[in-house]
Amino acid sequence: MHVKVISFKNIIHGMTPDDTPQIFIGHCEPDGQQFDAWSNQALLLSIEQGGLDWPNSCRNGTCRTCIGHLIAGEVRYAIEWPGLSTEELQAGCVLPCVAYPMSDVELERGEPQ
Repeated sequence: MHVKVISFKNIIHGMTPDDTPQIFIGHCEPDGQQFDAWSNQALLLSIEQGGLDWPNSCRNGTCRTCIGHLIAGEVRYAIEWPGLSTEELQAGCVLPCVAYPMSDVELERGEPQ
């Protein structure tokens, strides 16, 4: 018989022990500031928890105030249409308010130059 132990804390947050979040390293350029990037929360929240300042407004992927350039790393989006065109996604644009890290990431404020 296989028994899976789920703590009360995990039930509240809808997570099982198999869903333990990963911690990646995030870097904000050009000054190289570093933050912990948790796989289970949007990059913007991780950036703020790391004490870094990043422009933001709506926190739902529509206003584009937080737009940045994903220089390195990989993210996923919690919403189907994150407020970026296919061309912007291909150019490396990212909306940290709705982007979740899948690896270490390196970000720069604003759109790619």
